[in-house]
Amino acid sequence: MAPPLLQVRNLTTSFATERGRLIAADGVSFDISAGETVAIVGESGSGKSVTALSIMRLIPSPPGRIEAGEVVFEGRDLLKLDDAGIRAIRGNKIAMIFQEPMSSLNPALPVGLQVAEPINLHRGASWAKALELAKELLGRVRIPDAASRLAAYPHQFSGGMRQRVMIAMALACQPRLIIADEPTTALDVTVQAQILDLLKELTRETGSSLLLITHDLGVVARYADRVAVMYAGCIVETAPARALYRDPRHPYTLGLLASVPRLDSDVSHRLMPIEGQPPDLALLPKGCAFSARCRHVIHSCRVARPPLVEAEPRHWKACFNDVRDHTSAS
Repeated sequence: MAPPLLQVRNLTTSFATERGRLIAADGVSFDISAGETVAIVGESGSGKSVTALSIMRLIPSPPGRIEAGEVVFEGRDLLKLDDAGIRAIRGNKIAMIFQEPMSSLNPALPVGLQVAEPINLHRGASWAKALELAKELLGRVRIPDAASRLAAYPHQFSGGMRQRVMIAMALACQPRLIIADEPTTALDVTVQAQILDLLKELTRETGSSLLLITHDLGVVARYADRVAVMYAGCIVETAPARALYRDPRHPYTLGLLASVPRLDSDVSHRLMPIEGQPPDLALLPKGCAFSARCRHVIHSCRVARPPLVEAEPRHWKACFNDVRDHTSAS
C-alpha cells in the first residue's frame, strides 16, 4: 500500500501574546492520500487556518512558532527544509488558495502576469510560453474571453472571478496537493457552489489531493472523502465523510451537525445551537477543552485530556464518553 502523500504528526504551533503563550495548533495529526479530498472543519479560532499555514511554513515569526511535529510530504519533512527548499515546494508541488483573493493578488500587476509567474519561476518556461499557459489556465477555470483578461487587473474582476484566478494560479504548476483555506467565505451561495464544483472537478482531472479548510458542514458532505473536526487547536474526531454524518462519535461533532439546517428534516425539527463560547486558548481547562459546553460531560472529562483513539476502523475520536446513544437528544 502506497504511503500517504502528506503525513502531519503532532504538529504544534504557538504564538507569543501579551497574555502569554497561546497554542493555536496542539498536537495535530492527519494523513492525506494521493487524489484524496480531506476537509478540516470547526468554528472560527479552532486552529484550522494555523494548521494550513504551518504546513506551508507561512506562520509569521515572531510572534508565531512551529514548536514540534513533522510535516512529511513525498517522504521529506517540510519543517526541516531550509528556506530555498521550502520555496521550491510552495506554489510548485503544494499550492494554496486563500480566503480573500483581493488580499492575495497583487493589485498593481495584471492577473495574466500573476498566473504566469509560478510557471516561469518553477518550470523555467519563458515569459511568452508562461503567458500562453496562463491564458489556457484562465480558460480552464471558465473565465470568459481569457485572452483579453490577461491584461486586466484584480479590481476589474468580481469576487467569484478573482477566486477563479486564484484557482488558476494554484493549478499553474500541476501541484500534488492544493490547500484551500475557506475559499468561498466572501461569495454568495450560488457562486460558492460554482467555485467548489470547479475545484473538485479540476482536482479530479489532475489527480491532485485537496485539503479543504471550512466551517461549513454542508460543503464537507458534498466534496470531502474524509473529515477532521478541530476544536481549540486539537483534532477531536476524524472519519470518512459518510461515516461522520451517519455515526458521529464526539459531542462537538454532534453539536455541529445539530446546528445545520436540513432539507430532509421535518418542519418541527429545531436547530440546536452549541451553548457557550469556545475556550480562551491562553487559559485552556485542565481536561477536555469542550467540557464546559458539553451535554455529555463526565468526571473524567474535567480532570484529563482525552486522547485520540480509534473507536472503529478509520474512525477516531477524542472523548471518554460514548455519545451514540444520545444522538436523538442532540
